[in-house]
Amino acid sequence: MKSAFHIILFICCFTIIKIHGHGGATKYVPLSRFPMFRAKRSIERPIRASTTGTYYKPVYVSPQEGLRDADKISSLPGQPEGVEFDQYSGYVTVDPKAGRALFYYFVESPVGASHKPLVLWLNGGPGCSSFGDGAMEELGPFRVNKDGSTLSQNKYAWNNEANILFLESPAGVGFSYSNTSSDYDKSGDQRTAEDSYTFLVNWLERFTEYKSRDFYITGESYAGHYVPQLAYTILQNNYITNQTIINLKGIAIGNALIDDEMNSVGTIDFFWTHAFISDETYNGIRLNCNFSTGANETEKCALYLNQMDIGNTYIYDIYAPLCLSPPSGKVSFGGFDPCTGDYIANYLNIPGVQKAFHANSTGLPGPWSACSDLITGEWDWDNSPTTMLPVIKQLIESGLRVWVYSGDTDGRIPVTSTRYSVSRLGLPVKTPWYPWYTQGEVGGYAVGYDGLALVTVRGAGHLVPSYQPARALTLFTSFLKGKLPPSS
Repeated sequence: MKSAFHIILFICCFTIIKIHGHGGATKYVPLSRFPMFRAKRSIERPIRASTTGTYYKPVYVSPQEGLRDADKISSLPGQPEGVEFDQYSGYVTVDPKAGRALFYYFVESPVGASHKPLVLWLNGGPGCSSFGDGAMEELGPFRVNKDGSTLSQNKYAWNNEANILFLESPAGVGFSYSNTSSDYDKSGDQRTAEDSYTFLVNWLERFTEYKSRDFYITGESYAGHYVPQLAYTILQNNYITNQTIINLKGIAIGNALIDDEMNSVGTIDFFWTHAFISDETYNGIRLNCNFSTGANETEKCALYLNQMDIGNTYIYDIYAPLCLSPPSGKVSFGGFDPCTGDYIANYLNIPGVQKAFHANSTGLPGPWSACSDLITGEWDWDNSPTTMLPVIKQLIESGLRVWVYSGDTDGRIPVTSTRYSVSRLGLPVKTPWYPWYTQGEVGGYAVGYDGLALVTVRGAGHLVPSYQPARALTLFTSFLKGKLPPSS
């Protein structure tokens, strides 16, 4: 028997949505591109590593002299006046034999950079760009204007509070590459964690003043896998005293894929409570379908799953308009332009822009795109855990600060899925659920567990800093301080 996930895959091949920032006004792709709608994997195992380092293999570290100065950006095409922070971008080799190199973009804080923490941002996919999506569309210092050739400043940029490092990972995403084409067939959770760790060790040799700085990892979506696994890798490798010690203090993941089963159940519940599916369809699915690992679907489950039809809806923000061609000029109620991804793609494919970013130095085939079909289509699902809860629990037990946040209008990985996943951890509540505030109004809701904070962001879709930049910055500032968002 096929799993229930195969049936959802079949249904959603006919439910076409615009991928926000991932391909332009005329490109539509099915939900089946994303992990929730793929067949269930039969394994359920977290990354494991030795706390004694008995089988640790030192990572490749290359000479970094002079590379920092070479990576410094003097100015970007179309950059606005009044930029008062240093910015850098370039490549770090993580495997010289294969010729695998990862592209990064780094922005220091305009005030107090020398004492503010270092924060790594990772987008998910798997196969989507932390540079194009994260830096240029969400939390970076600039936004691309409608003309696709000039920039404006983002006054809610996260580098107001920290020094932010954006990493395009794994190789094959954005400007990151490998000279060995077979590398792209080996992309998966484990390779991504290993390469990201190797990147960090080398990057810290290039930017030595950050070696002892407090370090945090943040990200969203499939980074619900990337972030915990990289954090776990860092903690385990920190036991090896002859390797760089990374001063990791905490992680924060937004609208994150944490647990496949709860993501499926939570998504069905979200669709129903937001009037996307009928009572009959919802009740039929809940009574007849089992989304647990390895479960087989029944004929009745298949019948009700086939009744799902969410229409031509922008699932990353269920109340947002679609990006139409030609653009309609409509924006979401948070003020976000749904065609922003088109503007970014136009900008990042300008040769002068790529030169200013020290990007595409090897002449990559094809234009830059926000998400790589090369990676998504070849992901090693068989060795990717179906749940990250055991890893997250170990991170909590290690004393790391762990935050999970969720925009409440996201239908891709809904707030219901996040709440169900966190509930599975079984953590006692220390601060009961309450509304938090920013700019004089409710920014969302929060609850403090023993070792973990769960925070919602009101009116935000999948890319929280894009839809609610002010609320996202308040959340981020609270996370760095280790305090729940303000209650008044």
